Amino acid sequence: MTTRVAFQLQIVPERLDEYVARHTPVWPEMLAEIAAAGRRNYSLFLGEGGRLFGYYETDDDDAAQAYLAASAVAARWEAEMAPFFAGLDGRPDQAATALTEIFHLSDQLAAATTSTDEGPSA
Repeated sequence: MTTRVAFQLQIVPERLDEYVARHTPVWPEMLAEIAAAGRRNYSLFLGEGGRLFGYYETDDDDAAQAYLAASAVAARWEAEMAPFFAGLDGRPDQAATALTEIFHLSDQLAAATTSTDEGPSA
């Protein structure tokens, strides 16, 4: 079963340009580690004032987290990224604030189709 994960971090505003530059492109070995961890459809979105939102999908987020926590490549990358974030305790990939999903179109469409297929209740 696919798990959708969204998270939020705060980039130090005066370091925004450098943070963006570090992601164009990300190290090839780090990209490979993200994929090997089982994360896919991974995106980062930059909001006003340095608010960073991330999203990815995985089949087992605990396993993905553990894989990256043990990765020497991820440890190097996260050590380089840590100074870009405000108010963060620990590695960015392990300490980001998770967001709670409250709506997903496909889930609701599937539920609506199921209830329509069952017909009116008596």
